[in-house]
Amino acid sequence: MLERFGHGGDLLTAQELFGIGAGSFTDLSANMNPQGPPACVASLLADYAQTIGHYPDPAARGLIHKLADHHGVSGSAILAGNGAAELIDLTVRLLQPKVTIVTAPSFVEYGDAAIKCGSAVKKLALSEEEGFRLTLQQVSDMLASLRAEGVGAGEALWFLGSPNNPTGQLSDPAIIRELLGEGERVVMDEAFMDFVPGAAAFSLLKEAAIHGNLIVIRSLTKFYAIPGIRLGYMVAIPATIARLKALQVPWSVNSLAQQIGEAVLGDEEYRRSTMDWLAEERPWLAVQLKRLGLAVYEGAANYILFALPQQHSLDARSLQQQLGLRGILIRDASLFEGLDERYCRVAVRFREDHIRLLEALKPLLEQG
Repeated sequence: MLERFGHGGDLLTAQELFGIGAGSFTDLSANMNPQGPPACVASLLADYAQTIGHYPDPAARGLIHKLADHHGVSGSAILAGNGAAELIDLTVRLLQPKVTIVTAPSFVEYGDAAIKCGSAVKKLALSEEEGFRLTLQQVSDMLASLRAEGVGAGEALWFLGSPNNPTGQLSDPAIIRELLGEGERVVMDEAFMDFVPGAAAFSLLKEAAIHGNLIVIRSLTKFYAIPGIRLGYMVAIPATIARLKALQVPWSVNSLAQQIGEAVLGDEEYRRSTMDWLAEERPWLAVQLKRLGLAVYEGAANYILFALPQQHSLDARSLQQQLGLRGILIRDASLFEGLDERYCRVAVRFREDHIRLLEALKPLLEQG
């Protein structure tokens, strides 16, 4: 299984499974910007030997200052971390929720972090008929269920992705504000929000800096294609940030990650280039997948969820296997709770990568 460790992008496992050199794969299993890191990263790596002998800034002040300017919020409302995974874990450890509500499907680490802290996990099943969008009715029903079970306002924690992984769907900010109005605590994972055109209309980041029951988590690794250094950040009211920082391991963000984070945030040309690429390639790939007879669920992120036809001889796992033998990696989305064996997820990449995928998919689908 390619997702042996729970994620896509595991080229070493792919090499072991398919007998192909890691550098020969077209990897559509991990949702990274295919442009690769901005040019400034290479320059920083070349110079890093001169500063590696010094401790990193334990407060990541330069990076926090850049993030504060970038988003227009106070630096005291921001905490940098060793990727979004660390921040998810810190949040649950601090808040110690009686119950954690997650959607199904969603990123598995929300529920995993809650279970490690002894929290019960309740799941909101997103329906295919609704395009895997969270609805106000679902939220209202869950609130009623919580109250009936004696879970009061502020005792539960809602962990929601926007865009959600693997569906790519955005959460409606009005629904989140409804939850906050009911006294609920909400964490929004906006790791893929940088890929969303007009993101300001959907992001709750600025509200998190002033609302005591809201936390927003962001990632720098996906948009800027730097997953190897692990870098994320969160926004909450300053009092919550201070409590989270007290739980955090010292020097959680190394000096190279801090330097790269500061540099990439200033690269506006890279940002424009990425958005131009995505605006062209995501709809093109969606159309081509539909022409092959696949059910495509178009989201707002840099990946696409699709389902194989009913009663097809291939399921997600066997399709992943067949494509892997041809040097193409996709995500078996049936591993996400709430999706069955028909579902797969592919990252949006360059046109030549998409053509390679489509040329391999077509005869496999026709055989079924």
